[in-house]
Amino acid sequence: MIRALACMIPLSVLAAPPALAQTPGETAEAPAPPPAPYDDRLERLSEILGAVHYLRNLCAGGEENDWRVSMQKLLDLETAGEPARQERLTASFNRGYRSFAAIYTACTESAVVAEDRYRNEGATLALEITTRFGN
Repeated sequence: MIRALACMIPLSVLAAPPALAQTPGETAEAPAPPPAPYDDRLERLSEILGAVHYLRNLCAGGEENDWRVSMQKLLDLETAGEPARQERLTASFNRGYRSFAAIYTACTESAVVAEDRYRNEGATLALEITTRFGN
């Protein structure tokens, strides 16, 4: 469910500011665009995707890349041309993955419950983002 919802998260509608005039020899970096109003929610969604990716692979007994692919789609849609934003979302995914990798080395009932709860939270969050901020 998250996979379908994560693909529907809208592209950022913020336009890049116009380039400023420069004198020869001057270099200036374009200022980073302001964060999207839903970036904090995207960071949480990224963290959830990382956690679910780890837990699904742990409990499914095989390599399942659906959640990593969903994260890559989210990055492709949301962070094109914004490396700092991409780094933040990637760090969130990795934080979610590592937080459960540090706790669970085998699939347990609590790991199954955690994975289910995270999937539900992720689905709710993805729906909230698309409903509230979608075009």
